[in-house]
Amino acid sequence: MGICHGLSARPRPAMITASPVARITSPSSPTDWRQLWREAVTDAAELLALLGLQHLADRLPAADAGFRVRVPRGFVARMRHGDARDPLLLQVLPQLAELDEVPGFVTDAVGDMAAREARGLLHKYHGRALLIASGSCAINCRYCFRRHFPYGEEIAAAGQWQQALEHLRRDGSISELILSGGDPLSLATSKLEELGRGLAELPQVIRLRIHSRLPVVLPERIDRSFLNWFAALPLQKVVVLHANHANELDAGVDAACAHLREAGATVLNQSVLLRGVNDDADTLTDLSERLFAAGVLPYYLHQLDRVHGTAHFEVDDARALKLVEALRARLPGYLVPRLVREVGGDSSKRPL
Repeated sequence: MGICHGLSARPRPAMITASPVARITSPSSPTDWRQLWREAVTDAAELLALLGLQHLADRLPAADAGFRVRVPRGFVARMRHGDARDPLLLQVLPQLAELDEVPGFVTDAVGDMAAREARGLLHKYHGRALLIASGSCAINCRYCFRRHFPYGEEIAAAGQWQQALEHLRRDGSISELILSGGDPLSLATSKLEELGRGLAELPQVIRLRIHSRLPVVLPERIDRSFLNWFAALPLQKVVVLHANHANELDAGVDAACAHLREAGATVLNQSVLLRGVNDDADTLTDLSERLFAAGVLPYYLHQLDRVHGTAHFEVDDARALKLVEALRARLPGYLVPRLVREVGGDSSKRPL
């Protein structure tokens, strides 16, 4: 059996404790994000040993269940030492259950490939196009809906973004560009600058939305060079973070979020409902409160995308709806995320 899932103790929402300015670093700083990226934990046995859980190593699947382990050490430091049920650990630790063949769980659960319009460009919804900007992530989450995605052939940033930009030039209906991946902030700022120059030639694109987990798991990425580029973009800017549990947020994340807002971005969060991680009203309440303390609004609570290898995380719809009802009874409406599911071929996210 894999390491079991379970509910963690309810954390108390933390308040912001660090000055936002203190986290900005130059590329030559000892906390350069690129160096921290290279130092990530990439071995599940080492991850367990760092947490005093080395006795559980014999429960790990061989070859990481076909999906490589990658966790920044700063994220590991937020996990509870000696706790095999830590909600952050469970998001990144390979499980034997990932090897199970479960009916209905497939490799492309959200219809990405059917929505492909050009290299790395997906067009699912009216007025919006999504660029697969990179195939790299700072952290490999075990429930990832693109864990089987063919990134080798589908990276929009290749060739100075030319295929994607050419499609956008031909389609005047697209007013919002979404950067996704992988994680778009895994790209060097110089590569993002290339995209910015291309977008300057597309007057119909008025809004740039970046979906990124890096401000949460590697907040050092929000450095001065990135912020200088981002603040100067003559577009409406939205950053959608991805945090699933209040324990993921610390003073460094608070600072990164503050810098993004100072650069002119609206900062939102989307979460995935995960069994054993956050399928509890107290946990979800604390997450919304903690996000708002960091200046971030809850946006979506996603039902799990039914990707092969993720069935052990699934929460049934009836329970999910009860959890959201509990949140409505506890929180002001602006702190209650919308419960949705993505269904391939639909014209929008499907509310539940």
